[in-house]
Order: sequence, then C-alpha cells, then structure tokens
Amino acid sequence: MKLSEIGEFGLIKAISATTGKGKGVVMGVGDDAAVLTSSPDKVFLITTDLLLEGVHFSLEFTDYHSLGRKAAGVNLSDIAACGGKPTAFLVSLAIPPETDAASVKALYKGMVEQARTYGVSLVGGDTSRGETLMISVTFIGEVEERNCVYRHGAQEGDRIFVTGTLGDSALGLKMLKKGVKEGDPVRRHLDPTPRVREGGEIARRGLATAMIDISDGLIADLGHILEASGVGAEIHLPKLPLSASYRKHINAYYKNPYLLALAGGEDYELLFTAPEGRPEAIKKLADELGTPITMIGEIVEASSEVTIVGPDGRKFPVEQRGHDHFKT
Repeated sequence: MKLSEIGEFGLIKAISATTGKGKGVVMGVGDDAAVLTSSPDKVFLITTDLLLEGVHFSLEFTDYHSLGRKAAGVNLSDIAACGGKPTAFLVSLAIPPETDAASVKALYKGMVEQARTYGVSLVGGDTSRGETLMISVTFIGEVEERNCVYRHGAQEGDRIFVTGTLGDSALGLKMLKKGVKEGDPVRRHLDPTPRVREGGEIARRGLATAMIDISDGLIADLGHILEASGVGAEIHLPKLPLSASYRKHINAYYKNPYLLALAGGEDYELLFTAPEGRPEAIKKLADELGTPITMIGEIVEASSEVTIVGPDGRKFPVEQRGHDHFKT
C-alpha cells in the first residue's frame, strides 16, 4: 500500500508496531515527545522535527533568522504539550554548499535566540552537504513524572480548551502567497510562540487529562487525543477563539471563515482536555499568565470522531480535516 493511501499517521502506526518498548521507556512512538526514565521522580522528554525546504518552508517567504526561530519554536511546542521544561537542543543541517555563510549564521542565531528565552542551550549536532536546506532539530526536556501529560487521558465529560487564537498562521501563509508580507497573521506563521510557560503550569497544577500542540490543525490534532483516549468530541463553532486580525482578513481568502481555524495548522497553541470542574482554575491561570484560554467543546462517548456544531445547533460539515504529509 502506498504512503499516499495510508497517510502520515498510518505510516507512524506501522512504524510504532515494530519498535517495542525497551528498558526505561515510559512512552515511545505516538505522543508529542518520547518519555524516558530520568530519576525516581522525573522523566526525560525528547522530541525531534524535520523542516525541509519546499515542503515546510520557502525562502521566498522567510528570512534565515525567522526560520531559525521557528525551527526551535515548533520543537519547544512539543515539550510544552507534555508539560515539560526544555533543557538542551541539537541541530543537524543538510545545506547547499553555495549558501552564504552569513545566512547559516543567521539561522543558528534565530534558533539560539528562541531557545534562550526558555533558558535552553545548543549542545551539538551535525552538518552535511545537501541539494536543498534541511533542518533537523532535537530538543530535550524534563518534567516530574507525576505531572507529565499525554494524549491518552481524555475522558467522557471532560471539557476541551485551547490557548491563544486559531487559524492565524494558516491565514498568514495564504497572505504571504498573495504577496502580503506584514500583519499579525504573517508574523504568527513565520515566528510562532511556543506555549512553554502555559504547558508547564497546566501540568504542574494538574489541570489537564490530555494535551497536544496544534501543528496539523485543530480537528486533526484533537483526533489524535480522541484515538489515543478512545473517546469522541463535540466542538462548538461559535466558541472558537479568532483574533481581530483573522476576522478582518479571512473573508478575502475564504467564504467559510472557520475553515482555517479548524484545519489550517501550525498554530502551535495547546489543545487540552480537563475535568468538568476545572474551568475556574483554568480561568485563573489564564489571567495570571495573560494568555487567553478558551473552552471550545466537550469530550463525548467513545467514537474517536470530531463533531462540529454550528451556531444553529446543527452539525457543521468540514471536508478538510488537517495536514497530512503523504495524503493528497
């Protein structure tokens, strides 16, 4: 069967079936980060992402410094989704030899600058010749084992929350492709903010039963939680947090103003589930951090399906479910 038929996540399932679970492995393939035993009360978090020119980014739209910041940011987001604290990172590059050295220096400066915001240092990596630019970033983090948040803990009756706003990054990419190079959506796409503080506090305060970062789109990433937890979900369309800039610009690109918020991807916000009695504690955390956290739906009986409920209470059809590298 071809990868275009099974898709990215079908491939991941096939790979995970061959890996097993060695000594010291708490969680292997299938979550935002691998979780390894560290000490009697802590675990290591290890995550890696690959960014390939022409697939994940275009140098027509971004500069090397911003690209470096984003390369570090998307990995920091995975650590945040487990409730962890990042501690170190490594970078491997494949890069065309005709690339200007100053550009490579700017790339690393962006990565190091982003990482230092969270007290993290670059500790190693590798370089190689390549036909196009390829960036592989690996972050290491840690968290108290009792606080580590996975994808598989959602339960019927839980409420569904999301940090920040949705759809801005995907709208920013559409704007860039139309020649628009400024504005908040463009900034959100080129330089996303990983929610490290938010993820750490959500975990430390025991607010979440399951958590993931939004990289492939709200519906797709919520689907990962549902599949891992064996539950279903209802999302209420009017509750989706949409920024003022998104509302201002979206109608110039899409008739359906909710599409990118549901399936656009690369928001790198945190999506999490919490027991019914936690909204007040979550509101308090949002006020303390100055980060909006919005309840957008609830977990329902087992089905592994996401149902979107429109303003009129009827099911809202969405054909596009999110990003998949292999499916057309």
